[in-house]
Amino acid sequence: MVRNSFLFTILLIILGTMGGGLAYHLHLPLPWMLGSLFVTALLCSFFPRSLPQNYKFPQKFRMIFVATVGLMIGAQVTPDLISQFRFVWMSLIGVTLFVPLAFWGNYTIFHRFGRYDQVTAFYSAAPGGLMESIALGEERGCDIKILTTQQFLRIIVVIVLVPTAMSIWLGKPVGSSAGESIASHDVSVPATTIAVSFVAAIVGLYLGRVLKFPASQLTGPLFMAALINLSGIASVALPEIVLIISQLVIGASLGSRFAGLTGTMLVKAMGLSMMSVCLMLSIGGAISFGLIHLSQTPFDVLFISFSPGGIIEMALIALTLGTNPALVSLHHIYRILITVVAMGLVGRRFPKVVAQ
Repeated sequence: MVRNSFLFTILLIILGTMGGGLAYHLHLPLPWMLGSLFVTALLCSFFPRSLPQNYKFPQKFRMIFVATVGLMIGAQVTPDLISQFRFVWMSLIGVTLFVPLAFWGNYTIFHRFGRYDQVTAFYSAAPGGLMESIALGEERGCDIKILTTQQFLRIIVVIVLVPTAMSIWLGKPVGSSAGESIASHDVSVPATTIAVSFVAAIVGLYLGRVLKFPASQLTGPLFMAALINLSGIASVALPEIVLIISQLVIGASLGSRFAGLTGTMLVKAMGLSMMSVCLMLSIGGAISFGLIHLSQTPFDVLFISFSPGGIIEMALIALTLGTNPALVSLHHIYRILITVVAMGLVGRRFPKVVAQ
């Protein structure tokens, strides 16, 4: 079984690479991650018998590439960037407003249109905290399969719609298909710099886990890379190919989660997710537009900061678009913290569902 799972993971990455390459040549937005995601999702959805029994994408393997994304974000933290944070409190107030509005709108969609029970609708409506919403929802007796599907699709729909919307808005493809990347284009990054980056990733992963950072696989290495960069002692950098591989692996891991979803459930959940995400992006876009001048922050940075995807996926989008990924990550960490607090305070008001 272990051998079959290993070989299937390799197959997913190969297929994901082919999908990413095709998306790149078609000049699609965020091609390496989305191309990989779509191809592996098609395989896992329509050919479930090809999967090893109880297959799960290896999370420790994925962690390596999540840490890589964290390193690359941290490498962008400079004294000039820190100076921009003096206006960040304004946009964080915007996030504080965004969370309850998104929660209420999503709950209405899932309860009224999806006909989900109150508890399942409430935790499905959470605009962040995928693992926390599943854990708390399961404790309250919600339909865990529906909850997991809706939360997962929230992330998928956001990472598809946001780069697409920005491509339409700008009138050109965005991300690596447009030649945009903040990774080093120089394939001959000094060995000492790569070694420093490697050590920073290991130490960051350890500190993130021990200190219980949110999304520690990402934020631990991010913190270490930023600290090294700001100290001036050394620098952190990795070749562009590393960012491309990270997108491929993360895309394949997301696509593999489509395994086990029935067609009927997927169609209904996707329809509700489209409604939910479009509502949240509208709310986030409106708040972003109002904050442009107050926060002295460009609209694209604000819009990505208010887009309710996962921290890792949104950080990767910001990274490939070159839109201040450190600032974007800060907003998403804050959004998830606010959401988790809200789930804890409000969720207990709903009656616990008891299985019949």
